[in-house]
Amino acid sequence: MGALSLTSRSHPAGAPPASEAYLAVVELLARYYDALYYGDVARPNRAFHPAATHEMVSGGELLQLDLAAYLPMVATRVSPVQRGDAYGFQLEAIEFAGPETALARWRSSLPGKRFVDFLALLKLDGEWRIAAKVFHYGVLDEVSTPVGGH
Repeated sequence: MGALSLTSRSHPAGAPPASEAYLAVVELLARYYDALYYGDVARPNRAFHPAATHEMVSGGELLQLDLAAYLPMVATRVSPVQRGDAYGFQLEAIEFAGPETALARWRSSLPGKRFVDFLALLKLDGEWRIAAKVFHYGVLDEVSTPVGGH
């Protein structure tokens, strides 16, 4: 698993900082972002709810993908590890709305782009899953050195 960088975090009301739910969500997200880094399609498939969506409007046009359209994109691209990129995913926050609902915010980079991901998470049948990923990307200037992968 890659090295996660946590810059801020939110916990359920009254829960200790390293609650079981928090650790389970961090593990789920680590599996997903490791999968993106290594180009392993099986890992995101297990991280997402089967009806999950991926959506963004960066660049002015709406992009909406279901899991069946998203996974082939991960499988066919050159992975960040194959390009020699450093692991550059950064967990910024996890906020719990209740014992079975959370929202996470992550940042990462690909060559020429910097991403911010908002991941809606649900605990179903005792297991946390990503229900939706809404993301934004901005273009990096040519001087920046992109790291990580998306």
